[in-house]
Amino acid sequence: MSRRVRLWLLAVGGAGLAALLVAAALDLPSFGGRSHPYGDRAVRAALARHTANAVASVNFDQRAYDTLGEMSILFAAVLGCAVLLRQARDEHRARPEPAEVARPVRRYALIALPVALVTGIYVIAHGQLSPGGGFQGGVVAASALHLMYLGADYRALERVRPIGLFEATDALAVCAYLVLGLAGVLAGTAFLANTLLPYGTFNTLASGGIVPLLNAAIGVEVASAVVVLLAGFLDQAVEIEEEQGS
Repeated sequence: MSRRVRLWLLAVGGAGLAALLVAAALDLPSFGGRSHPYGDRAVRAALARHTANAVASVNFDQRAYDTLGEMSILFAAVLGCAVLLRQARDEHRARPEPAEVARPVRRYALIALPVALVTGIYVIAHGQLSPGGGFQGGVVAASALHLMYLGADYRALERVRPIGLFEATDALAVCAYLVLGLAGVLAGTAFLANTLLPYGTFNTLASGGIVPLLNAAIGVEVASAVVVLLAGFLDQAVEIEEEQGS
């Protein structure tokens, strides 16, 4: 295919996309109006399935299939980075030397670490009740572990961050999300349909059907993925060096 043909295809596709965006924008409800058809339906569905956080209901119930795609993108991105950042033949692992850490930084990091970790777990566990959820809580929990690097040294971080375990946990969390979806099919409903468990009492941890389980799977997957991703970059910056004379 020539460059001119590619440009024509790009122009036609861009014009079609622009026309669709303009048509959609012209049909939007007026700003500040009372007509919010999508929002009203999403809130009604969330309340009907005892999910206090309507955003979590959209992510893990009404559009759980879309969330599967987002999780797959993150998983593929981390896998790609792990492959690209793997140790090459002309590189070797240098033993990381501990750096001098200011005492206030050390104290703050070691005090904040358990607080941040508990906060991340709390955000994940209460995702169906309050703002937050698996994506946000997973990032907070993964970031908490790396306070060990700031407050101590890289070897201390390695002791609390076994990469093999986090790689396995990442894969298992993705599988758990898929298994929950397939369980709905085996039960005679649809993939990722919120029909497997009772909806429970509204505004409690045991509410929302499978929403808490899907949210937890996302939280574990995101936390593990961020840990594995940062490990690859930190290895490059701290441990892996090129061989002399290569």
